[in-house]
Amino acid sequence: METLQRTANRGSISTGYDIDNSYKNENDNTERMYRPWGGITANTRTWTVSLWVKRTELGACYTWGAGVSGNDVLVVDFDSDDRLGFRSTISATNDCVYRTNRVFRDTSAWYHLVFAVDTTSSTAGNRLRIYVNGVEETSFATETNFDQNDLTMHNANGSYMEVGAVIGESPRFNGYIAEVNSITGTQYAPTAFGEFDEDSGIWKPIKFTGSYAENSVFLEFKDSSSLGTDTSGNGQTFTLQNLSAADQATDTPTNNFCTFNPLVRVNNNPTISEGGMKVTGGGGTWNQAFGTIGVANGKWYFEVKVADASDTGYFGLSTFPAIPDNVSSGQLMYNTSFMVGASSGIDYYYWQSGSQTSNESTGWGNLSNGDVLGFAIDLDSSTKTCKVYKNNTALSGTAANPFDLPTNMQTEFLFPMYVQYEQNLDYWRFGGWTENVPDSAASDANGYGTFEYAPPSGYLAICSQNLASSGGTA
Repeated sequence: METLQRTANRGSISTGYDIDNSYKNENDNTERMYRPWGGITANTRTWTVSLWVKRTELGACYTWGAGVSGNDVLVVDFDSDDRLGFRSTISATNDCVYRTNRVFRDTSAWYHLVFAVDTTSSTAGNRLRIYVNGVEETSFATETNFDQNDLTMHNANGSYMEVGAVIGESPRFNGYIAEVNSITGTQYAPTAFGEFDEDSGIWKPIKFTGSYAENSVFLEFKDSSSLGTDTSGNGQTFTLQNLSAADQATDTPTNNFCTFNPLVRVNNNPTISEGGMKVTGGGGTWNQAFGTIGVANGKWYFEVKVADASDTGYFGLSTFPAIPDNVSSGQLMYNTSFMVGASSGIDYYYWQSGSQTSNESTGWGNLSNGDVLGFAIDLDSSTKTCKVYKNNTALSGTAANPFDLPTNMQTEFLFPMYVQYEQNLDYWRFGGWTENVPDSAASDANGYGTFEYAPPSGYLAICSQNLASSGGTA
């Protein structure tokens, strides 16, 4: 089955088993989640690691590992071409190195990764088995097996197990990680942790009902005050470095939230970071980024917290961009959009069919640092509209609010879009993660999302559980 197509897990399938939390990891080489691994007595010939990951930035990164430092490590990673890999270079063992031919670049979906080891097997190809979304990987650019009866995890004093990183190595993982199982003594199949939905064929999580042997770990990230708490019953809680309650997220394999898409960037390809919620471009050039989820009906809400009101930045919606776009110099290169932002005051841009047809003064005043713009998009009315709020108050002035969306936007899927001219550091809030925990920590009427202000009545966060009833696409 195709992981990147129909069977990708975008969190919209009813599972009967909900994963409530993940945590956001950032590749800034300061964040760590680790625990001592040295001196263990657990079986290091047979074990299984299962974890769910959602990538928000592509390229090389370390996802999980154990070891001491340098080459004396056990590693799960993605390389610079986005191929999944495994590497064991523990002293006195045969190096085991695997690298898939397949690439993993779907930033709109969750991947379930299982690495199941049993070096006692007489069949070399069964000593390490790698599964993605329930399907075993069998095509490898590199495939070097363990020797039979190899010890595969370093158990010397001074060694560590890490999530989102590997000791002494970089770059670290960018994105969200959920439900980490590290289980000693058993080589589990992926069906211990997930199953295929009988209607859609999508791989979905189930509750693990096996036992957690000595030194096994289960991380649910459900306690924001102690994200590294092990709930396996073994008390193998992880130490946190530069991680806090603000790094807990509700973007999970059973409720997938909109983020910004690093694969769809027009103009100068800005950097997307911080869980896909921050878009940074170079000063003095136009940059654009688009959301991973589009909506065609329903009522939706998101926020933007303004970092520097003196910068030129615009926030709003667009139809999906034409790619590649042959326009080489225009500031906004997309088909149709409605953007609200500020240069000298709050105004809006209205583009249709690739041409700017309006650049309107609104009488909506100005923005200040720390202001929160809220966008309430009504796609159920006969004429689809967008209403704009500043600090929970609907803007009023010479321009109408709500604003009727352009003609071409009335019949298309619409995606959140950001346009900036300077190096804006604004944070978007689709609800799955915020850069800090807002004082109000408001959710929508279905209990989803985290916002500065409660969405207007009937308006929902752009996430898969809401899409299931209101309409949208990933």
